[in-house]
Amino acid sequence: MIAIVAVRYLATSGLFAWITGTVRPGQYKGLDGQIRREIAWSLLSAVIYGAPAGVVAWGWQQHGWTLIYTNARDWPLWWMPLSLFVYLFLHDTWFYWTHRWMHRPGPFKLAHAVHHASRPPTAWAAMSFHPIEALTGAVVIPALVFVVPIHVGVLALVLTIMTVMGITNHMGWELFPRALVRSRLGHWLITASHHNRHHESYRCNYGLYFRFWDHWCGTDRGLSSP
Repeated sequence: MIAIVAVRYLATSGLFAWITGTVRPGQYKGLDGQIRREIAWSLLSAVIYGAPAGVVAWGWQQHGWTLIYTNARDWPLWWMPLSLFVYLFLHDTWFYWTHRWMHRPGPFKLAHAVHHASRPPTAWAAMSFHPIEALTGAVVIPALVFVVPIHVGVLALVLTIMTVMGITNHMGWELFPRALVRSRLGHWLITASHHNRHHESYRCNYGLYFRFWDHWCGTDRGLSSP
């Protein structure tokens, strides 16, 4: 699983870095050293993310310990889209509050400063974490599969959304159309325009997928113009 996570990171971040170079030539000019550090930290994070994922896969396939299911009839069909939202919302909730904690002086200096060393962030920065921060992120989905039922296909979709949004939110420029980003729907979603403001101002815009917690807790500071 460690190898799978590492290869997935290199392939997806590499793809979006290539897209950046094609669409926005010069976006990452002068950032070669930063990108090398991002890749190094991210590959270390892949080890930390891959280990619990491997335990979950083994427990599911060999012992049936988890609530991952393969037969769509095991649960009502309406649960499949709802479980997708439940997983994303719970993951987002965990991320928001641990992220805010990471911005306290002690945890920031110890761990989160590694991620904020990416100025500006690039497509390679999505997993550029100190091991302590990587550990807080690595346990969420593996823990949820023991308490919240999910179809294996929906779980794959959760992991895909996590990967794509993590990368596109750190590209340093807005991939999605302005009409979506500034729409009523966009008011509740996080894209690069929202997360870039976090990397600029630090004390705001803490969410991962949604802006619910930022709105509810008064930490939403709107969009930047990446």
